[in-house]
Amino acid sequence: MRLVLLGPPGAGKGTQAQRLQEELKAPQIASGDLLRAAVRNKTSLGLEAKRYMDQGTLVPDELVLKLIEERLRDPDAARGFILDGFPRTLAQAEALHEMLERNGQGLDLVVALIVPEQEIIKRISGRRTCKNCGAMYHTIFDPPRNVGLCNKCNGELYQRDDDAEDTVKMRLEVYDTQTRPLLNYYQDRGLLKRIDGVGSLEDIYHRIKSAIEEVSTKGGCAQKP
Repeated sequence: MRLVLLGPPGAGKGTQAQRLQEELKAPQIASGDLLRAAVRNKTSLGLEAKRYMDQGTLVPDELVLKLIEERLRDPDAARGFILDGFPRTLAQAEALHEMLERNGQGLDLVVALIVPEQEIIKRISGRRTCKNCGAMYHTIFDPPRNVGLCNKCNGELYQRDDDAEDTVKMRLEVYDTQTRPLLNYYQDRGLLKRIDGVGSLEDIYHRIKSAIEEVSTKGGCAQKP
């Protein structure tokens, strides 16, 4: 199964991808993780990417594609993969299509987690992180026993800058402009399945799993030439 997970920040893509990789025996591949690992390991691509990151500019799509293509050559990706956080733009989607086509592959399914904006804001802006040990909490869904203090080390909890409501709204605007158009792109190719991203983690997981089973039952890759 070659799968892409789409959705706004806070939709739960990473959480669902982690569980799906166990079910599908296919690795979760997140572009951000690949970049950080390449930089940490000082690979040739990592050193090239670091030059852009140090300048505070975006790493070019071409370089990110090279990292992804290199990762897909690993043996654990032979049976399939779960792309999490990539593609983010139409240009990236086109480049991914061309890259897979060169390797005689295509996507089987693109799952879009649909979550209302207010729910996203509630999810992200409620996050709190321990300054001492880094443990994560949520003011509504997973509050600490004592307000403002970590259960594990009694450290002070704080809200990260990128979790502030105003920042979340800006991130959602970027998603609407750059990534939401991918829904129509993949819809036109017969690949898209919209999934309700509101509810328990278990309920959302089973909705995604049902979509995967539907595609698997039909057999083969759904991507049009």
